[in-house]
Amino acid sequence: MASQSTFDIPLDSLPPSYRTTERNADFDPIRRAETGTPEPQDTSVQEPVRHEFSQLPPVDGGKDAWLFLAACFVVEALVWGFPYSFGVFQDYYSTHPPFSSSSNLAVIGTCAMGIMYIDTPLIMSFFRRFPRFARWAPIVGLLVMCFALAMSSFSTTVTHLIVTQGILYGIGGSIAYSPCILYLDEWFVKKKGLAYGIMWSGTGLAGVVLPPLLEHLLSKYGYQTTLRIWAVAVFVLTAPLAWFLKPRVSVGGKFAASEAVSNSSTSGTTTPTSSNNNNNTDFHAAPPTPYTPSFSFVLTRPFLFYQLFNIVEALGFFLPGIYLPSYARSVLQAQGFLTSLTLLLLNVASVFGCVAMGWFIDRLDVTTCIMLSTAGTVLGTFFLWGFGTNLAVLYVFCVVYGFFAGSFTSAWPGIMKEVAKLGHGGSAETGSEHGSKPVDPTMVFAFLALGRGVGNVVSGPLSETLVKELPWQGRALAGYGSGYGGLIAFTGVTALVGGGSFLWKRLGWL
Repeated sequence: MASQSTFDIPLDSLPPSYRTTERNADFDPIRRAETGTPEPQDTSVQEPVRHEFSQLPPVDGGKDAWLFLAACFVVEALVWGFPYSFGVFQDYYSTHPPFSSSSNLAVIGTCAMGIMYIDTPLIMSFFRRFPRFARWAPIVGLLVMCFALAMSSFSTTVTHLIVTQGILYGIGGSIAYSPCILYLDEWFVKKKGLAYGIMWSGTGLAGVVLPPLLEHLLSKYGYQTTLRIWAVAVFVLTAPLAWFLKPRVSVGGKFAASEAVSNSSTSGTTTPTSSNNNNNTDFHAAPPTPYTPSFSFVLTRPFLFYQLFNIVEALGFFLPGIYLPSYARSVLQAQGFLTSLTLLLLNVASVFGCVAMGWFIDRLDVTTCIMLSTAGTVLGTFFLWGFGTNLAVLYVFCVVYGFFAGSFTSAWPGIMKEVAKLGHGGSAETGSEHGSKPVDPTMVFAFLALGRGVGNVVSGPLSETLVKELPWQGRALAGYGSGYGGLIAFTGVTALVGGGSFLWKRLGWL
């Protein structure tokens, strides 16, 4: 008689990957000898083989994760640090032929940085639709960047510089940088905010190192040789890092995980993670199978509010970085290094601010973190910059502003998490029509970057209006009466409005 199973589970209902005991197997050795039945093979029920996911490196730690983050930090510094240091080139172009008599020099830097922000949704959508190409993005983007820098060294008009050092560099930079965002969600889960903060602090560090370096090269070799040197340096420093900017899950692997994520997001269940080093099976990976991301979250009320505050904050955020050196020189009579020290202090402080905010965003509510950034920025702007009358106070303001205002974008992982909750069936509470359709956090980041890019582009011409004819000069106290009063007030007000999500959530509107 056939052996009976201990559990009443139909054996034919198990997946093919489970090897099961045959119903007609005879385990009696005496009867087998009498009938001549061969000895059955060991076909006991076994765990399914987990070829792909049992071999995944751990999230939130381990050699591979930290090497990936280190590569992202350097790429962040090199790609974003150059347009953030454009003020050095602008000062050189405005005082040396053949560009000294040209206008629209500021458009060059605005194009580079603005395009890198604004084209993010397009770049991210493309690589979500064609994930295999994302693996080659660092090299392709790097080649475009280096080509742009090399071609800009042959420029003789501002139009040439706008096309090469502005538009073409911005496109190449956004392509090279995109894998840092696409893959970071795979490598970091519980420490995601800290990882973003560490990566984004690279821009602040570059803001300390690159300006004096580029200024030295420009004064010694001129703009043509400097741009060629920098093109070679960027390639040599960045090309080896492309190996480490890789997904945690192979693009060519099995991707039942993507279905598990979708099923868990709609059913409310939780997928397993690899926080435990003894079990690396998890589904914290972007779906590498080609798919078209949904943009329906863009029209939901929570995202619209977060985006509105994000854009308003960006309108004023970039202004101190543009005008602090000239303020120190024209108002407080600083000269030479003392003027550039304002930006050095601001950028150094932003390094620590980004990391600190990244640590907080993993532990506190996103609106609380935004409130901390807003409070420090507003108080520092209105009181330290507005009422400061000497260089010492201005330097303190630079540190305070760099630490608090510079950390604002490090709260984005919290916004990404909040908006992604819309994909878990929360439309009735939010009043949206998004339903339970999954939200890709990477696309939330992309549209937040788009909003910041809009603020960056608009703030350039807007700032010229704010300082035109030196409003309030001689009619107000301290910094407010220096001719920069309108600029100071605008920076403080936009920072205050940018933190409106804290109040909106307390009122139940978020």
